[in-house]
Amino acid sequence: MKLHRLLSLTLLFALVGIAPLSAEETDATDEAKKGEWIQLFNGKDLTGWTPKIRYQELGEDPNNTFRVEDGLLTVSYDKGYDKFNETFGHLFYNKPFSNYRFRVEYRFLGDQCNGGPGWAFRNSGVMIHGEDPKTMGKDQDFPASIEVQLLGGNGKDRRTTSNLCTPGTNVVLDGKLFKPHCTSSTSETYHGDQWVTAEIEVHGNGTIKHILDGKVVLEYEKSQLDPSDAHSKELIEKAGGEKMLSGGTISLQSESHPVQFRKVEIMLLDE
Repeated sequence: MKLHRLLSLTLLFALVGIAPLSAEETDATDEAKKGEWIQLFNGKDLTGWTPKIRYQELGEDPNNTFRVEDGLLTVSYDKGYDKFNETFGHLFYNKPFSNYRFRVEYRFLGDQCNGGPGWAFRNSGVMIHGEDPKTMGKDQDFPASIEVQLLGGNGKDRRTTSNLCTPGTNVVLDGKLFKPHCTSSTSETYHGDQWVTAEIEVHGNGTIKHILDGKVVLEYEKSQLDPSDAHSKELIEKAGGEKMLSGGTISLQSESHPVQFRKVEIMLLDE
């Protein structure tokens, strides 16, 4: 591994709190060919993924929220959920990434879990540039991260998807620091149980693009931890005062509405 690449990874691991990969894991990552899609979900089980459910310890998912059914990565609430009770969950991939294209094929189906918040109807997301789940508190609802919000329509009203939300973070949008929690993309509305393909193009601390049907529906840059957020402030202090995000974990959300993913894949890009 080249020295500048090693130093870059070391800084990334320090910022998001992830221990450096072993030599074996690093070699496997480096050997992946740039420009080719790599499957992160094998269609059989959740190898390579770890759940973090609010109020549970890392790795514990007593209600089998995240599971594989008929070859699909399924987020469901039909086993043990009497009420949702704000038990937001995230399924983390076990390696961080910095420069890549990420693609999921997803669909919403069924009814929302009893007690789920109204805004979470047909609502899920992909969290990128996220913190290591080991640094999350047991009662923490969302990791400090950049959220590519996935939304489904209600059959009649306009509702965009591949939106942006920023739990514990900020971005630069249209040349200005953007502090509101969420902003909408320019996408169409996807009603019903249809499969939707969402792509995210990530260039470290540079440009991030949300792409649907080959069109860029949202673009921003300079992802960063928000020092006004108490938890993010702690992460900044642990990183020696560095707040800019050049990479981190990727996770899939559980926000009270059933959702399935039939493809979860990544394409590594040059720095």
